[in-house]
Amino acid sequence: MSEVARVLVVDDQTELADGYASTLESAYEVETAYSGEEALEKLDSSVDVVLLDRRMPGLSGDEVLERIRAEEFGCRVVMVTAVDPDVDIVEMDFDEYLVKPVSNDQIVEVVERMLARNSHDEQLREIFAVAARLATLESKLDIHQLEESSEYHNLRSRFGELRGAVDLSDSDDMYLDATNEKIQALLEERG
Repeated sequence: MSEVARVLVVDDQTELADGYASTLESAYEVETAYSGEEALEKLDSSVDVVLLDRRMPGLSGDEVLERIRAEEFGCRVVMVTAVDPDVDIVEMDFDEYLVKPVSNDQIVEVVERMLARNSHDEQLREIFAVAARLATLESKLDIHQLEESSEYHNLRSRFGELRGAVDLSDSDDMYLDATNEKIQALLEERG
């Protein structure tokens, strides 16, 4: 990671992208892209965090995310979108998912959280990503939908495996602690 973290804001709504960028530019080096194609042109290994809209004309955010992971840029990707999540997010390799409208405080907090996570090892990163998917699904789908979803059950199992492999009690990340508590309660309730 460079001395000053780099954030790439990607949204086809220029006012929204510029607003997020304006919120972040006092603390970070920020670039904006107004399409998926432009995002890929501006993306390189020096980008630490990408704030990515899912629905854009041309190259969608989902496609941009796939390219980011395929090319192994190593950045954190936060989906910031008006698309309500469904079980389709289980296979998506994002780090966090925010549903618009998103406040400036939420944007700052999520970027700070993503940068803090860069210091964790790969297993903790996967725990964060799996926990974020579980938390998103749990907050957006009803119990019946969750119980019927094999993808959701597989995701819960994967989280259990990861939790068993890593001691989460020594975490100094309040988000991890809160997520761990929520997911533990969810696993006990559903298990």
